[in-house]
Amino acid sequence: MVIKKKLSLGLGFLFFIIFVLAIFCSYYIGKLSQEAGNILKDNYNSLVYSKNMISSLEDQRTAINSIVFSQTENKKMSGYNWQIFEKARIEFEKNLKAENKNITEIQENVYVETINKNYDIFLKICQQIKTGSGTNAMYFNEFQPAFEQLKQSIDNIHEVNMQAVVRKSQMTRHDADRTRDYMAGIGVFCMILAFAYFWYFPLYISNSIAYLAEKMKQLLNKIGLTLDSKTNDELFVILQAIDLLENKYGGGKKEKNQTET
Repeated sequence: MVIKKKLSLGLGFLFFIIFVLAIFCSYYIGKLSQEAGNILKDNYNSLVYSKNMISSLEDQRTAINSIVFSQTENKKMSGYNWQIFEKARIEFEKNLKAENKNITEIQENVYVETINKNYDIFLKICQQIKTGSGTNAMYFNEFQPAFEQLKQSIDNIHEVNMQAVVRKSQMTRHDADRTRDYMAGIGVFCMILAFAYFWYFPLYISNSIAYLAEKMKQLLNKIGLTLDSKTNDELFVILQAIDLLENKYGGGKKEKNQTET
């Protein structure tokens, strides 16, 4: 195998090591990024939905409070409170619908179904109050317990997703630590291969050239020529030996040709 091909293979080997490290790092970094993205995409969305539902539910209760405990029969004010209630109801139902499509955790479907049932009960009581059949007694005996149950079921959704975020974060941290160990192991292995290459290949080239220089010296000694060189550069020694041989044999052949002419 010629030296050029060996050099090409050696450099190709080093580039291969770099390529393997780059692919490995890109793969695991992408994997960790995807896991973190899944946490934000699923559980974080559920946390946002539950927070929005709580806020809308509080607005609905505030509107009902104003209607039930109002000391005035001002229809305009009553209509304004019902507008607030309807706006909060629409926002609540929008987030509830989104949460129904974003069930990702164990038991989360049970909690969502409980929210749907409790919300139906809550909404029926609100409609009774709107029609004028509601009284202060209904507010305390029916509306307030329905509100608390609905709020508790929403808190359950919030809690299960918070626990999932913590759990998945711990799993991601564990995966990151494991990936770091893998990367360190592969990095050390590749460095060992690279150091082995750097140690072996220059040694192989230098030994080959040194062997050739020593053979040239022995050849010169056999034909009665002495190489007076104090350098340690094997290539320079080989060039000097070639010059001596050229001067001896190349020059003698030229003089013979001139004599014959």
